[in-house]
Amino acid sequence: MRNLICAAIVAILGAGAASARAQDAIPNHPALNDRFYFGGGFFVPKTSTTAQLNSTTLGTGASIDFEQALGITTQKTVPELFGRFRLTDRWRFEAEYFALNRRGDQATDRDIQWGNVTFPAGTQVQSKFNFSDIRVSAGYAFFRTADKELGVGLGFHMAGYDVSLNSAAAGTEAKKFLAPLPVLSAYGQFALTEHWAVGGRLDRFSMSYGDYDGNITSLALDLMYQPFRHVGFGLAYRSLSINLTATGDQLTGKFTQNFQGPLLYMNASF
Repeated sequence: MRNLICAAIVAILGAGAASARAQDAIPNHPALNDRFYFGGGFFVPKTSTTAQLNSTTLGTGASIDFEQALGITTQKTVPELFGRFRLTDRWRFEAEYFALNRRGDQATDRDIQWGNVTFPAGTQVQSKFNFSDIRVSAGYAFFRTADKELGVGLGFHMAGYDVSLNSAAAGTEAKKFLAPLPVLSAYGQFALTEHWAVGGRLDRFSMSYGDYDGNITSLALDLMYQPFRHVGFGLAYRSLSINLTATGDQLTGKFTQNFQGPLLYMNASF
């Protein structure tokens, strides 16, 4: 009987140790469990931009490839900032921002009507295409463990445009506005080890409201490495595609844009 009791005690202790080891084997990565997570880095997007500015006076404007027709650079390194706050174990709020300001100076190879101004072929045109994106969203994780989460969210991409064409002979025409574009999101994060984790997010929506009509698709993929308790690094991929029509009293702008490229960043969490 004594031997049986000892064997039972050993078995119970062994099971407890195995359970403790199993618990210890679950990665505890700060990206999934810290309340505050924020960082900044450098985004290197390759872009394609087509725009058209219609006028109630002159009618339909020319569809312009800004990179090809006006000499605006296709790739540029810009800073990007982001942050996340976990309100509870399942609810989170996050924001992300980048701005891409570009200018061109090139002679046109055809007549270009931009709003109420026409630039004849051969005109030296100075162009400006400034774009910014502020993404904000609230998310809820319907599946959540210490090392995994899957969730859905609702948010906005606040797309800012400041676009102009100018020449000494023809004059200047500009369009500037801020468009709040609502999106539905799906996201996930997975801890691979105590230091390594991966994450992804997809934003998508298409709608017409007020002065705006269009659709937006945004994709984010992240590889996160956090060798220190409160500081880490990441290598990511970002893409953003926007098709937007903004209607005004006299001018209507149509914009088709694609951004895609790597993001290298440093983060802090606590």
